[in-house]
Amino acid sequence: MSSRPVERWRVRVRGVVQGVGFRPFVYGLAMRHGLGGFVSNNSDGVHIEIEGHPDEMERFRAELESEAPPLAHIDAVTIEAIPIDGRVGVPFRIRESEAVVGAITSVSPDMATCVDCLRELFDPRDRRHRYPFINCTNCGPRYTIIRDIPYDRPRTTMAAFPMCAQCDAEYHDPLNRRFHAQPNACPACGPQVWLEYSPQWNAEKGSSAGTDDRNQQRPGERCTNQALRQDHALRAASSALVEGRIVAIKGIGGFHLACDATNNAAVETLRGRKGRGDKPLALMARDLEHIREFADLSKEEARLLQSKERPIVLLRRKQGAWLSPRVAPGTALVGFMLPYSPLHHLILREDALAGRPLVMTSGNLSDEPIARSNDEATSRLAHLADIFLLHNREIHVVCDDSVVRVHGEHELPMRRSRGYAPLPVRLGREVETVLAVGGELKSTFCLTKGQYAYVSPHIGDMENLETLEAMERGLAHFRAIFRCEPKKVICDLHPGYLSTRWAKAFAGKHNLPLLEVQHHYAHVVSLMSEHGILGNSLRGPDSASSGKVIGVSFDGTGYGIDGAIWGGEVMIADARTFQRMAHLKYVPLPGGDAAVKRPYRMALAHLHAAGIPWADDLPCVAATPLAERAVLQHQIETGLHCTNTSSMGRLFDAVASLTGVCHVASYEAQAAIELEMSSSLSTAEHGYEFKIIEGEPLVIDPGPVLSAIVMDLNKHVPLGSIAARFHTGVADMITNVCLRLRERGAPSVAGLTGGVFQNLRLLDETKVRLEDKAFRVLTHRMVPPNDGGLSLGQAIVGVS
Repeated sequence: MSSRPVERWRVRVRGVVQGVGFRPFVYGLAMRHGLGGFVSNNSDGVHIEIEGHPDEMERFRAELESEAPPLAHIDAVTIEAIPIDGRVGVPFRIRESEAVVGAITSVSPDMATCVDCLRELFDPRDRRHRYPFINCTNCGPRYTIIRDIPYDRPRTTMAAFPMCAQCDAEYHDPLNRRFHAQPNACPACGPQVWLEYSPQWNAEKGSSAGTDDRNQQRPGERCTNQALRQDHALRAASSALVEGRIVAIKGIGGFHLACDATNNAAVETLRGRKGRGDKPLALMARDLEHIREFADLSKEEARLLQSKERPIVLLRRKQGAWLSPRVAPGTALVGFMLPYSPLHHLILREDALAGRPLVMTSGNLSDEPIARSNDEATSRLAHLADIFLLHNREIHVVCDDSVVRVHGEHELPMRRSRGYAPLPVRLGREVETVLAVGGELKSTFCLTKGQYAYVSPHIGDMENLETLEAMERGLAHFRAIFRCEPKKVICDLHPGYLSTRWAKAFAGKHNLPLLEVQHHYAHVVSLMSEHGILGNSLRGPDSASSGKVIGVSFDGTGYGIDGAIWGGEVMIADARTFQRMAHLKYVPLPGGDAAVKRPYRMALAHLHAAGIPWADDLPCVAATPLAERAVLQHQIETGLHCTNTSSMGRLFDAVASLTGVCHVASYEAQAAIELEMSSSLSTAEHGYEFKIIEGEPLVIDPGPVLSAIVMDLNKHVPLGSIAARFHTGVADMITNVCLRLRERGAPSVAGLTGGVFQNLRLLDETKVRLEDKAFRVLTHRMVPPNDGGLSLGQAIVGVS
């Protein structure tokens, strides 16, 4: 035996380190350095004991983090010296997983098919050639198939598929990239694909056409004709798409509704059946080169499209691109993603499609949750789809596609879901377990435990019972896999939100304290938590000295502490409290939600507040029916059925209608999006000037802006120039307000949050101006600026 010294360490690794090939990575690392010991999974991460010579142990320590597997996210590594075992020559071992009561570990999101699996997928010599469920430890489903932790096959929906001898050998080989890949399978033992036809297809084609290719066997039973059935199903589906049909495709986290994105009639049919209005539809193209035929790509946009997360990336559409104009009416942006599952790759490479991009929108009727199971899809989507491409791997929880824009060199999340959730936000210290339920639109919930905040994937708009039930299923899943029961419940201040009413009932049923948090304050704290600026209660590595920021929180709707509808707020805030320092001047919101869906109502309300006559030649006035105009005038003058609002989102709506861009909105923020697009090709040397009225708080009066716009309309100034001057004016106003507050002692840190800051033109111009004035500017990078990030802010307030 060598006389060199020997040490033994106990190493604990926390983070996303299960289901990502971490144990075989550790095994290979230990073998490389000649170390003894073992590695195992348990409920709070990865447990390692290593024994060997100190120099090799130090190399192991360094490489453990620097060479970690691509899907791993290491949050913490702790090392303690323990008594030596004395068996240096004993080979390193991988032990079975063990459950630890009360402990948790972070769960990996679902990830796109890796290059190694893709190579095998299209290799005729490989036994998984054209197999739609190929995966390894570096790719494939994770979050959507997990039932419980530790992450082992019996605790996933793959438990129904016993592995064949070859798959089992791979699964137990520490040097194979499929070692303990829980979804591991092949055509001989794994899930299978088949085709079914909808009642409307049967009615159109005749009863004989209704025979489908359903495998009548149960999950896990072998079908010797599987390859033939699969190839027939793929060919039939692609041919149907080329014919202009709608195909429901079961994916990793739910169903998509697909059609040919170049076929205007097909896109219009899908919109009509789904009740989609004019809301843009997501697209999927075969590869990056195909996307370049339809959209301009920056280096960062290309990187995101090809990343392992595979989000939908909003891109600028190329002039003359041969897409249906009904894909994204009223906007120059198109949302593209690349295939992220083997089934997607196979479909997009079918010869019949000849490189056509596909619409791949959520498999649901508008405002409903995504269909998850085969029975649910064939029932709920029966009148939306002509054909169903199904498989028998169960989806335990749904997870919609993520959506991002690129801001500078960083991604700006618009919807955080597949590929990102449920990765946690680190908080810097231990906190109690709380549940925050978000708001109403773009709903998410957040659970805290230990040093982490776990934000759910995107759920949807909490406006109906079906979405509420989807939230309850997601919450039950989180409570199970993260082993936590909330000690407090946090919700929005708005009494009318379904999420607020649910939170109150849940808190009452479980005898838990309830905290109501003002909407725009939650936005600001959400942004602060991303950057670790949380004052003395929660401190992060990026924390400012005071823990306070100037929070500019602009959106469409949020219930204020005075009972008005806020949305144009500037506050000084930390994680415990806020002070409202400035806001947009109140105007009437005639008819409540009706004004949100009819921007011309907001335009008339703002004109009245500014003392500007409703001239018949103004676009917003001309768009208002005469009878309704009289009713609106009476409402605004008397306050009947009107609530005061300071919403910046509603001001964008008003300007969009005043300039003729959008008078009726078929989806949330449509008017503001189209106004941003109108400004995109124009520059403005000077913006329209807001009036800032001194007081506590400052009041921001848009009256002069509206007067200037009316003057420019009368001078026939081009729409693009007017829209550009408006955006520049808003950026100038924000900068001026922040400067005034800093002169009064506010910090030189400004945070830009709320749905209005999904507008990249406004975000860019504001950030540049503030930085020119020596402000440090915070923008979102982890959670959306819209209400999808609200639950995180609520949770942080709840634990501070």
